[in-house]
Amino acid sequence: MNATDTAAIMQMAEEHIIHTYNRYPIVLDHGEGVYLYDTEGKKYLDFGAGIAVYAFGYNNKEFNDALKNQLDKLIHTSNYFYNEPMAEAAKKLTECSGMDKVFFTNSGTEAIEGALKLAKKYGYEKDGRTDHEIIAMGHSFHGRSMGALALTGNKHYQEAFGPMIPGIRFADYNDLESVKNLVNDKTIAVILETVQGEGGIYPADQKFLEGIRTLCDERGMLLILDEIQCGLCRTGSLYAYMQYGIIPDVMTTAKALGQGVPVGAFMARGKAADVLVPGDHGSTYGGNPFAAAAVCKTIDMIESEKLTDHVNEITPVLEKALDELVEAYDFVKARRGKGLMQGIVVTVPPAEVIKKALEEGLILFSAGADVIRFVPPLIINESHVTEMKDKLCKVFNAF
Repeated sequence: MNATDTAAIMQMAEEHIIHTYNRYPIVLDHGEGVYLYDTEGKKYLDFGAGIAVYAFGYNNKEFNDALKNQLDKLIHTSNYFYNEPMAEAAKKLTECSGMDKVFFTNSGTEAIEGALKLAKKYGYEKDGRTDHEIIAMGHSFHGRSMGALALTGNKHYQEAFGPMIPGIRFADYNDLESVKNLVNDKTIAVILETVQGEGGIYPADQKFLEGIRTLCDERGMLLILDEIQCGLCRTGSLYAYMQYGIIPDVMTTAKALGQGVPVGAFMARGKAADVLVPGDHGSTYGGNPFAAAAVCKTIDMIESEKLTDHVNEITPVLEKALDELVEAYDFVKARRGKGLMQGIVVTVPPAEVIKKALEEGLILFSAGADVIRFVPPLIINESHVTEMKDKLCKVFNAF
C-alpha cells in the first residue's frame, strides 16, 4: 500500500470507531517473529508484544497450524455442550497453575468480573450476608468494566462513571499494615496484581505477599491475584506468585494465554473452586473450541520451548541494557520490574519518547505517568536487546 491508502484506512477508522484510543498514525499489516510491518513496508522492533500478549512472537507456524486445524473442525458451540479442547485446556491450565478449577472468559477484564462475583458468593455462602467488602490496592489496574473499574485504584479512570459498586476499600501496595488497618468483619477478600503493570511496573515485596497470605488464612478471606499481564512466563516463572512461595485462592489470567486469540480465565482452589453453581455465571463464547485450542497450544509450547528457562537467561541481558540507560542519561532515573516485564522511570514525557521511538522503528508502551514499559515477546535474544538499546539511545540523544 502507499501513503494514500494508509491515510484512507485511518480516516475510515476515525469515522466509524468510537474514539476511545488516541492511536498512533500507523496501520500495521503483518508480523514475523519480534518484528511488525506497517502497510507502507516499514519495519518495527516490537517491545510491546500487543501489551504483553505475544509470548512466541508473530506468525509462529506451529501455533498457527494448531488454530487452523481447529478452525476446520469447530469454532463455537455453546456452554450447554462439552467440547474436547475446553476440557483439555482446563486440565492443562489447572495442573500447571496449582488451581483446582477454571472458568474461561473472553478477556482479562471478564476474568476479574468473575473473580469478584466468586468472592461475593463465597461471603454469602459463609454467613448469608451481602455487605461484604474487598480490599484492593492503590495505583492498581484491573480493567474498565464496572466491577473491574471499582477495583482499580486510580480515580482518573473512575470519576466519570460513578457511583462505583460499594464495599471496595483501598490499601497501599507493598504496605502490609495499611491492609491490616482496613480489615473488619465484612472483609471477604484481598485482590492485587502480583506485579503492578499500568500502575508503573511494581513487583510485590516478598514479606508483603507472605503477610497477606497469612492474614487471609487467619481471617478466612480469599487472596485473589491478578496475573493477567505478569503471568504465563513473563516474570521468569509460569505465574509470578510461584516465586514467592505462596499460592492464591483465586487467580486471573489472560493476555499471553491465547497468543492474540481473545481468551482469559479465572481459576480457584479449595472451597473457592465450588462456590459458583449453574445460574451464577456464564459466557456465550467463553471456552469455545477455537479459543480453548489456543490455550492448549500455548501451554504445550511453553513446555516444549522451555520458555521459562529462556526468559531467565535473557532477563539479565535486558536488565543490564536498561541499567546502562539509567547510568547514561540523567533524565532516566531508575529501572524496576521482574523478568521481561520491566520499566524505566523518566522525567521527560513518556508519550514523546514513544512517538520518537516509533520514528526509529521501535514499539514501546508507557505505564503510569512516568514509566516506559518493556514487555517484548518472550522469544527475544541478545541481538534484539542490543537493537532496542541502540534505537532508544538515538531517541534519548534527541532529548
